[in-house]
Amino acid sequence: MIILSIETSCDETAISVVEAKGSAESPGFSILGNACFSQIKIHKEYGGVYPNLAKREHQKNLVPLLIEVLKESKFFKLETKDEKLPTEIEKILEREPELLRQFKEFIPTIEKPPIDMIAVTVGPGLEPTLWVGVNFAKSLSRVWNIPIEPTNHMEGHIASVLLNRSDESGIKNNESRINYPALALLISGGHTQLVLIEKPLKYKILGETRDDAAGEAYDKVARMLGLSYPGGPEISRLAKEDREKRQEANVWRLPRPMIHTDDYDFSFSGLKTAVLYRLRDAKKITNSQKKEIAREFDDAVTEVLIRKTERALRNYDIKTLIVAGGVAANPNIRESFAALKKPLSGLSVLFPTIKLSTDNSIMIAMAAFLRISSKQETVIPIAANGNLSFSNSAN
Repeated sequence: MIILSIETSCDETAISVVEAKGSAESPGFSILGNACFSQIKIHKEYGGVYPNLAKREHQKNLVPLLIEVLKESKFFKLETKDEKLPTEIEKILEREPELLRQFKEFIPTIEKPPIDMIAVTVGPGLEPTLWVGVNFAKSLSRVWNIPIEPTNHMEGHIASVLLNRSDESGIKNNESRINYPALALLISGGHTQLVLIEKPLKYKILGETRDDAAGEAYDKVARMLGLSYPGGPEISRLAKEDREKRQEANVWRLPRPMIHTDDYDFSFSGLKTAVLYRLRDAKKITNSQKKEIAREFDDAVTEVLIRKTERALRNYDIKTLIVAGGVAANPNIRESFAALKKPLSGLSVLFPTIKLSTDNSIMIAMAAFLRISSKQETVIPIAANGNLSFSNSAN
């Protein structure tokens, strides 16, 4: 099956063409084409993502990225027929004028590619940006008569561990396998969740954050320290420099919120506030002290994540642990979770590659294939839903 996938849930505009084979239990994937435009530089000056600005950039970039991906996958051919677009395209894209303009100019000139399915992220995420991708998928589906598979972004993060690539240009089949029951720790700018996966597409949320997500807390603490957006990589960089300098713990001791509670929920708002108070009391800090604070904050988040996850691993006799989402690119978190294999024999720990940790369309194609190959009827509407959860997308 050849899948064209579209991802616009936040500030990454991404399109891929992925060949999928096998079954939900043993899938195989090859990347035929992949393109992504990151808006980080655009949003950096604001210290965060502005939804309407992100929406505008998605409108500008989707058609060029589609052309790029079709060329990379050898599916780009010019259409010689002079055919008009269906009249409903105007209605579908009426709220995306720039995308409509480009669609009308370029899509009629492209011959229908040998695509079997269009996968598109419908949520969770920023609703204004999600709608751009959804409406683009609807328009392509109408023009090329290709079915759409609406896809849960968080399912995409789970599926992201199924593809390992030795380098960014090469194409390899998947080398990872999920054994069930599995546990997914999903950590990103918008989510911190522990999800039990009894079998493919059978989810139960065991716990989630009660306030700030882990990635959100990293960004806010980075802003307090005067670091640039996105804050996670900056905190990680400073923490690494401090660990290389000294072995002992520093004096900036921070709390480990909810680390001893019997549930699987998280809370990072208090940790963020503790940093704020320590900085206020210190009044002025040196660059060396910034590194110490970054390390202590990084350690605090990691310890809480480890403790909660390890409890779930033992209580549910988990065979595979999946750690995915943008924060899963953090080296300290990856190393700490990889070490769980030693005390828990028989446990496999899977991470996505660094580039597949952040938002991307490759994982959307993989998640869509898992839904299709499971032969279960989907209940996800083809409509943007910023608050889409596992409870309203699982079968």
